[in-house]
Amino acid sequence: MGSEKQGFIWLSGLLFLNILAVSTSDVLYYEFFLQESQFTKLCSTKSILTVNGSFPGPEIRVRRGDTVFVNVHNQGNHAVSLKWEGVKDSIDGSNELIQPGRNFTYEIELEDEIGTLWWHATSAGAAATVHGAFVILPAANEDYPFPAPTSDQTIILGEWFREELTKAN
Repeated sequence: MGSEKQGFIWLSGLLFLNILAVSTSDVLYYEFFLQESQFTKLCSTKSILTVNGSFPGPEIRVRRGDTVFVNVHNQGNHAVSLKWEGVKDSIDGSNELIQPGRNFTYEIELEDEIGTLWWHATSAGAAATVHGAFVILPAANEDYPFPAPTSDQTIILGEWFREELTKAN
């Protein structure tokens, strides 16, 4: 009976260590405040919708397997929703239109995504200014699926028009 009990304790300990080693994913929280801000580029000042006062918006940096909550507070003048490009459709509220003065929290459960993706507004007026990088690193206990970089720098390309584009009649 004693050896059975020792075997059970040993197997239980091994199972616990295995679960501990595998469950290294984190839960991360981000707060996005959409607000109108004055920006000057190419000697032209415009009022644009920004995230936390920055253009482009903040970078989200997480690990594969993490769960990410992004609470978006719309302090702008128009309804807006965010799209998470490259992330599987397991996002809670992925089509939620956030009205001015309201907020919505996106829940993003990462599975096997890895690499540099991006997020952006889907509303026509905000898509050009409300966007940012979504960097998903390998899980804490795994290697890159390619040679590991020695450093990284995120570069976001965008457009800035000095004048509003109008349709020709």
